[in-house]
Amino acid sequence: MSDEASHPTYEFDRATAVDEIAPGTYRGDVDAGFTVGPKPNGGYLVAMAVRAMRHALAAAGSGHADPLATTTHFVGAPDPGPVDLEVTVLRTGRSASQARAVITQDGAPCVDVVATLGTLRTDPAPAAWQAAAPFPVAPAEACTRLPAEPPGAAFRVSIMDRAEARLDPETLGWALGQPDGRGDLRGWISFADGRPTDPLGMLFFLDALPPATFSVVRTGWVPTLSLTTYLRAAPGPGPLRIRQRAQAIDDGRVDEVCELWDDHGRLVGHATQLAGIRYDADAALTPHPDAVEAASTELGPAAT
Repeated sequence: MSDEASHPTYEFDRATAVDEIAPGTYRGDVDAGFTVGPKPNGGYLVAMAVRAMRHALAAAGSGHADPLATTTHFVGAPDPGPVDLEVTVLRTGRSASQARAVITQDGAPCVDVVATLGTLRTDPAPAAWQAAAPFPVAPAEACTRLPAEPPGAAFRVSIMDRAEARLDPETLGWALGQPDGRGDLRGWISFADGRPTDPLGMLFFLDALPPATFSVVRTGWVPTLSLTTYLRAAPGPGPLRIRQRAQAIDDGRVDEVCELWDDHGRLVGHATQLAGIRYDADAALTPHPDAVEAASTELGPAAT
């Protein structure tokens, strides 16, 4: 069974396409254009895995195709080139179905994805209830596009030729040697070749920004260990607002939260991830301004 991509004229769809080589086993080709340094982007790999799950669920009689939730553990990073995807259908249901896909290369497991698939609503109506509001961000034309070859970088970020990610200058001080300590990146994101953003595209975008830790401490690679995504609705047309925030850096790890908002003011995608982070032992971490203010205020005693 060959994968007929939803937008076959676009690079992302060709790069995530899979072919069935045996029942429940699919072959994909990791595209070097979706790498950070020598290794593929995690969100891109999740999208490839979900594409294989769609095929397996369809073969099992399920019409569920939208990844409502995914949980991914990155055991190892495959190299560009052929990979196999072993898909297990865990359950098919009326409102949702579950499947698991393990990406292997040369017989070694690399990525383990478990997903709940269903059908996202496509109407532009607001959420029934929503605690958050769209975050402030400069207009896209006033934001700075992230290059594939950042000045001073030790490696090429090829995904920035595929994703048009533009960051608000207010959150780009770290690129000029002026980190603000907020661990917060805000901007806009879309496909550089004009591909419409769909659920698979959102999986890629939710892992596409630089680490928000760059505004706290400059590091090299910040490898994702675990990534969880939630999609709430099919996005409206045009670039999506994107925000990535670091929650805490401690003991060689950092957790980050990423949000995607569409032009209807809806939170359409959300992700959390745990990543490894390495920096020199004598590196100075820029303190968060709110944390500095809180530290100067004496806390009252705990209630008894």
